[in-house]
Amino acid sequence: MRLQDKVALISGGARGQGEVEARLFVREGAKVVIGDLLEAEGRQVAADINASGGECLFVRLDVTIEADWQRAVEAAVSRFGKLNILVNNAGIGSTRGPDGESIAIEQLSEAQWDRVLDVNAKGVFLGTKVAIPAMRQAGGGSIVNISSIAGLVGGQTTAYGASKGAVRLFTKATATQYAGDGIRANSVHPGVIETAMTDRMLSTEAGRQSAIDRHPLGRLGRAEDVAYGVLYLASDESSFVTGSELVIDGGLTAQ
Repeated sequence: MRLQDKVALISGGARGQGEVEARLFVREGAKVVIGDLLEAEGRQVAADINASGGECLFVRLDVTIEADWQRAVEAAVSRFGKLNILVNNAGIGSTRGPDGESIAIEQLSEAQWDRVLDVNAKGVFLGTKVAIPAMRQAGGGSIVNISSIAGLVGGQTTAYGASKGAVRLFTKATATQYAGDGIRANSVHPGVIETAMTDRMLSTEAGRQSAIDRHPLGRLGRAEDVAYGVLYLASDESSFVTGSELVIDGGLTAQ
């Protein structure tokens, strides 16, 4: 029970990595609020968790809207009494062309750039901003921001890489500014993980094998691989860890 008596808010918790994180957190003793735009899926996840004896609340959350974040944090505190953990998990993938290729800078529209930065970077900023007062009231907490290996190294992505690089450095700013309040902040940098976000990239045998070949461990990542890293950073086991990057990429960026 590594999160016993903790209350967590996870954005993008209706499916994929967020759903796996929510279910794992509950198994480890946490009470969880999941926020997402996918209302039917999110309510079903919460219902499943509650039916199995856990405690979970779903809230509709558009991470680009500050008022939505305020409602989500207020719901967590109202239902469970406090907020200890924020996982900024919600995000969208890179903008791709008709053949699944990343769109080059010259072909990327302003609207496409704005959309990716709004969700992936602004969403993390707003969630952090709104959650900090509640965490301070709780005596401290842990913020885990899901970035990407695209936030560490250059590559074919444009807006996506820029957004995830922003998350990485914003995490460090959060860590240094709020360490005195007992609030830690760390970023997680997955490689290619098999989720709905990567379905298009992995839809062909050639594309899938190409992605596998990039990872020295010889396989793609699973949502559980990331969730266990997030669990560590959310728990008190990482009490001396803040402002750092946890890379979960099967060795991809070690090459």
